[in-house]
Amino acid sequence: MPELPEVETVRRGLDEATSGQIIMGGDVLLVRTIAHPVSIGDFLLGIKSALIVRWHRRGKYLLAQLARPSQSQSATTDAGWLGVHLRMTGQLLWLNVAEPLSKHTRVRLFFNQDQELRFVDQRTFGQMWWVPPGETLEQIISGLQRLGPEPFGEGFTVEYLAQRLRTRRGPIKSALLDQALVAGVGNIYADEALFMGGIHPETVCAALSLDKVELLRSAVVRVLETSIERGGTTFSNFLSVQGINGNYSGVAWVYNRRGQPCRICSTPIQRLRLAGRSSHFCPQCQPYLIGNGVG
Repeated sequence: MPELPEVETVRRGLDEATSGQIIMGGDVLLVRTIAHPVSIGDFLLGIKSALIVRWHRRGKYLLAQLARPSQSQSATTDAGWLGVHLRMTGQLLWLNVAEPLSKHTRVRLFFNQDQELRFVDQRTFGQMWWVPPGETLEQIISGLQRLGPEPFGEGFTVEYLAQRLRTRRGPIKSALLDQALVAGVGNIYADEALFMGGIHPETVCAALSLDKVELLRSAVVRVLETSIERGGTTFSNFLSVQGINGNYSGVAWVYNRRGQPCRICSTPIQRLRLAGRSSHFCPQCQPYLIGNGVG
């Protein structure tokens, strides 16, 4: 599933390609892709002739602010929002309308000069929403209500993280995957951040000292920044808006490197199953912490 760096890479590409452009129309090829409104006709009518002001990101959600140009073109009115979640295999591709359709194409949005934004989704878990003017994003896209602070935001402090972790008895890897703790971190970057913080993925949250929490918070931010600089990670389906693979996998510390030597100590990277998810780690660089406040 695309995580924060991949979604942010897509957001930047969408901003470059579509900001300031008007959606001329659309075509929905898979009805269940549209989460709101229930009527596909209402969805298409809502976004038609709307100007994309700019794209935002909240966790793994992409949110386009829409406006409707007036007759004079000198002013605009609110046209709501277009929301997208890529889920497991979703791709948003900026293409010429003449490009052959993939069999996994679910939604097409048409623009001037024969360009289109094409939503391709092999597993069909991705969703799109039109949020009408007067409705809040959280009212329509309920998943936004459950998100914790952004990793790059002011709310993601050492104090916040320490307070949220001190009473949790589960493993730290599972905690990092909780979108209510921090928005946008998934399996790849949880593994990477734990390696950078020198923390074993099975370490109980409450066993982390304040120093370790500070290292972890810094590691989360740094690994996300590094991946964004490299255009995200492509292990299977992820592509940028321009159809380009992400390059972070070439410098990953542990993720998907089982059996390969650690880049620090040369110990073979190990993998374990934790709550149904794979976790990659170096047993030498990431010792298991026992007790409360040890680290």
